[in-house]
Amino acid sequence: MPPTAKEILAALGVPEAFHTGGKLVARSPIDGLTQGAVRGAAAGEVQEAIGRGHGAFIAWRQVPAPRRGELLRLFGDELRAHKTALATLVTLEVGKVTSEGLGEVQEMIDICDFAVGASRQLHGLTIATERPGHRMMEVWHPLGVVGVISAFNFPVAVWSWNAALALVCGNALVWKPSEKTPLTALACQALLERAMQRFGQDAPRYLSQVLNGGAAVAEALVDDARVALVSATGSTRMGRAVGPRVAARFGRSLLELGGNNAIIVTPSADLDLAVRGILFGAYGTAGQRCTSTRRVIAHQSVHHELVMRLERARASLKVGDPREPGVLVGPLIDEMAWLAMQASLDQAADQGGQVSGGERVMVGGHAQAFYAAPALVQMPAQTAVVRHETFAPILYVLRYDALSEAIALQNDVPQGLSSAIFTNDLREAEAFLSATGSDCGIANVNIGTSGAEIGGAFGGEKETGGGRESGSDAWKNYMRRATNTINYSNALPLAQGVRFDL
Repeated sequence: MPPTAKEILAALGVPEAFHTGGKLVARSPIDGLTQGAVRGAAAGEVQEAIGRGHGAFIAWRQVPAPRRGELLRLFGDELRAHKTALATLVTLEVGKVTSEGLGEVQEMIDICDFAVGASRQLHGLTIATERPGHRMMEVWHPLGVVGVISAFNFPVAVWSWNAALALVCGNALVWKPSEKTPLTALACQALLERAMQRFGQDAPRYLSQVLNGGAAVAEALVDDARVALVSATGSTRMGRAVGPRVAARFGRSLLELGGNNAIIVTPSADLDLAVRGILFGAYGTAGQRCTSTRRVIAHQSVHHELVMRLERARASLKVGDPREPGVLVGPLIDEMAWLAMQASLDQAADQGGQVSGGERVMVGGHAQAFYAAPALVQMPAQTAVVRHETFAPILYVLRYDALSEAIALQNDVPQGLSSAIFTNDLREAEAFLSATGSDCGIANVNIGTSGAEIGGAFGGEKETGGGRESGSDAWKNYMRRATNTINYSNALPLAQGVRFDL
């Protein structure tokens, strides 16, 4: 028998009282059954937690960055030791297939390694100054309390992107996870606390806190001026609420919102490669990634063959319990996701689309679990439903004649997260990557839209929010910049030749 959520939480050190007796019910999309009942935080508790977090920040910012990196090394060790258990919990709570659950925890391990390296590279600049006997430089300092609002589809990895960098940069954390995934959040907090205990007294209490609950918890986090940065992952609708409220108090926000990602398939494309990239992008995680492939824009000369291949492959994908061998498509997160999928397919048909698949698949007789056959929709044009992001395994296929037309179609959506082109033509590849090509934060050649590595900054443009998380120089989001000028001369010259003689 596979372990239950209760057994996994016990093994990871989460007290039973944390996940029993509350009003926030955690259900598994695999069978619709209850996994736990978590107590949600009240608004007053959020404010108290932020106060405790601010106190922890005051102490933590004084710890040297390389020493802070040691905490992330220890956290990475805890994740390695409990990788299978945490990945199994991800599968139970989200419905990801086993390899994807393991991959998500590996992403956490990777960002911890990245943060350890970054702990000795949080460097600024020495800047040339026009004044003799002076030195000018930029330095980076810890920011404060970082609030993290995460989504259900990557319940642990996206939090870790923020947590690892925020902590190594000298900040404290307050995390509001999705109401649909409270148990994985409790597990992550328990593992981080294990690392903190091994780290010693330099790690202050309340350095990281989890506050489960609904919209009221998020609103309290967003509105509190002591939260220096709010990093929010979710829908564009959520971002429209968070961004202005944080801006109204002159706080910082880091938004990772919707995606409507396209793959262009050109006449020179390797179709075997393209089909593999499209299938994982469109149907992996049951289409519930922000980087999921929503649209394929295929050249007229390859459209028919590509659609035939995709249809054969789509129909052969095994839908079922994600813990079973050979299953590639698990359940949708809940009934609302299923209804949204059906509404979009109905709209697509009304707008001239030819729909294949999309029907409900009954697995194990579980009436409260919602599995769906992947859907392939041939569309006559990029209609309103195609321009709308539906978090489900739906792939729309469009045609094009000239590459400029394909790029224009790809860019003609409100979102701007991920994009890809399959081509063996160097000119086409370079045009796609140029300033006149893809307008997305991620642009790939001969790989799909999904499955980014942590080394590169992750995020997108337009209604995707403009934020950047994870690798590269994303650590700068979690720090404040100061420009310093030091006068080591006996004179006091002013810049730009200004004179103020006394």
